[in-house]
Amino acid sequence: MSLLAQRFTVWLGGLKGGVGRAASDAIPVRVGGLEFSRASGAPVRVPGFDQALVWVAVALLAFGLVMVYSASIALPDNPRFGRYAHTHFLTRHMLSLVMAFVAALLAFQVPVATWEKVAPWLFVASLGLLIAVLLPHVGKGVNGARRWISLGVMNFQPSELAKLAMVLYAASYMVRKMEIKERFFRAVLPMGVAVLVVGMLLLAEPDMGAFMVIAIIAMGILFLGGVNARMFFVIAALVVVAFGLIVASSEWRRERIFAYLDPFSEAHALGKGYQLSHSLIAIGRGEIFGVGLGGSVEKLHWLPEAHTDFLLAVIGEEFGLIGVLCVIGLFLWLTRRIMHIGRQAIALDRVFAGLVAQGVGIWMGFQAFINMGVNLGALPTKGLTLPFMSYGGSAILMNLVALAVVLRIDVENRQLMRGGRA
Repeated sequence: MSLLAQRFTVWLGGLKGGVGRAASDAIPVRVGGLEFSRASGAPVRVPGFDQALVWVAVALLAFGLVMVYSASIALPDNPRFGRYAHTHFLTRHMLSLVMAFVAALLAFQVPVATWEKVAPWLFVASLGLLIAVLLPHVGKGVNGARRWISLGVMNFQPSELAKLAMVLYAASYMVRKMEIKERFFRAVLPMGVAVLVVGMLLLAEPDMGAFMVIAIIAMGILFLGGVNARMFFVIAALVVVAFGLIVASSEWRRERIFAYLDPFSEAHALGKGYQLSHSLIAIGRGEIFGVGLGGSVEKLHWLPEAHTDFLLAVIGEEFGLIGVLCVIGLFLWLTRRIMHIGRQAIALDRVFAGLVAQGVGIWMGFQAFINMGVNLGALPTKGLTLPFMSYGGSAILMNLVALAVVLRIDVENRQLMRGGRA
């Protein structure tokens, strides 16, 4: 009885203490003869950013670094690259990764509101660089294309900046035009003119692959921004017609299409279908499990651009179907996760941030799809790298900056969901 009286006294004291102390704090809970007092509350730790997204990107970057070294190690045996060491492309790629990580860390510090303010100016700057690359003594030509500006430590490709600039500008544009998004001439036509200007500059380089990606980014953001579906399909039809006219008006583009349809024919095997035919040979040689890391034969001066546009073919030869499926799976997960972050931002009434994240998802997903389709012979040959993996300084740089912007959006989403301010 004394124990019962003591417990009653403690409970009564809790009542006298006021509302601040609940009865459940004082009365123990009995379960199966055991007594459990209330545990002290411990704050639940919520990670400040999407760690899984970061690790998937790191996995792609690390695998890409290994494969760039594997695909380029034999290039110095070619007289064209005879003055390079066997680790030349590996070293350059590692330097690009370091610079890209620094740029990404800096971009991560920039609030999304600041990106929205500078979006139009960044788009104008990208147009200026696209014009500058066409000027003599400014742009650097390689294999008949004028796409690079030499910066000493790296060759910068303005079309990569234009992709990020288009994502930010299109998202900012849709936020500003949200009230009139159903009106074609006031909402959609100005955006179409902007894409047309960028397209003309890119086709002058020429870089049709980058133009395709930028056009898809703009169309995707317009659609996700709420443009009328009928209007969207009209735009899509016009874009398809425009690309058809571009191909029809260029003899060498027509030859690429015909070579894609039959790359092993006598007319194309040693011409426009040479890269595609050797890419298919490499992937077929890998079969299910591949020939092993470093065992590729096609990279020994048979498959051109093995360390850039056709890196997936080397992966298919050395790691087989399993390696290719792993890469495809990582990109599917990456794209889906980025799109989820965008939907989350829109649900929190952050339309610009949401459209930017989804625009980056469209960019990464579509470019990876095109590169994989080209390597597998499902699409005509285009000069597009595999994001996060292929050799290329400016491409890696802008890929990581875009991912840093998405991570910043995710961090601000989490701050809002915890009751803070973005």
